[in-house]
Amino acid sequence: MTKMTKRFGLVVGAVVVALGLANVYVSAQNSSGGPGPFMGRGRGGPGGPGGGPMGVLGPLGPMVMERLNLTDAQRAQIKSVVDAHKTDMTAVADRAFAAHKALDAVITADTVDESAIRARSADVAVIDADMAVMRAQIRAEVWQILTPDQQTQARTLQAQFQQRMEQGRQRHEKKQSGGAN
Repeated sequence: MTKMTKRFGLVVGAVVVALGLANVYVSAQNSSGGPGPFMGRGRGGPGGPGGGPMGVLGPLGPMVMERLNLTDAQRAQIKSVVDAHKTDMTAVADRAFAAHKALDAVITADTVDESAIRARSADVAVIDADMAVMRAQIRAEVWQILTPDQQTQARTLQAQFQQRMEQGRQRHEKKQSGGAN
């Protein structure tokens, strides 16, 4: 993986986390029982922007939550959890954007300054770790709201999601190796 690819992936990840937070928030308000916003429509669809693996709840994102038949009370509790972390998530997303911008500036400078690049990369890594911890905390709080049956169903859906991700990765690798010959 090239440095440019990794940097691009980190920036996209930060944006997806911010979109995921917004989508979980809106999905938690959806009491109609129908699909939430940005779910199953257009190019984004399930697993797309806002509902992808980097969303605030990771594989326990809006796509899974919509399939768990949450009660209105559970939706309200999840909305409360997300609201409680909204300010912190926004602050981390803002820090991530600034850190990636600073990293991009040293990468694209006229002269290569390895120590500056490493320092800015370390800054990005610290923020990514902060984001990961926050996602884990939010997920743990939401997990406690689910019934044991919903938790079992969520685990099954997560396993299916991981399997699809692996199949997609394998198809991509096969396509890449076939195109190189």
